[in-house]
Amino acid sequence: MSDSKKILLAEDNSVLSLLLKFKLEKEGYEMIMAVDGKEAIGLVEANNPDLILTDIMMPYISGLEVISHLRNQLELQTPIIVFSSAGQEEMVLKAFDLGASDFMNKPFSPNELIIRIKRLLK
Repeated sequence: MSDSKKILLAEDNSVLSLLLKFKLEKEGYEMIMAVDGKEAIGLVEANNPDLILTDIMMPYISGLEVISHLRNQLELQTPIIVFSSAGQEEMVLKAFDLGASDFMNKPFSPNELIIRIKRLLK
């Protein structure tokens, strides 16, 4: 991939973050990393990523607030894949209402995530 796509990952679990960063860079994506929602919003504004991956439960600003800010304040149409621990159906529905493109339950397969990313970046 000569013109590598930029993906912003907002995830407060450092082990999962490093695993996904490694896996996605190996696929040829340029990774931008955020440890919370507040940092994610600033990095989206500065880097204009092609796709955003965000956890719902994060410190300072939740993934739901990130989606809301990107869709309503910044009016971005960037695809957003949300992850969350199982058993949070209400949050998942809220994420879709706010404009999430896709959702994955944690724990998930990084290979499945890559397929979903490729589908959204077509």
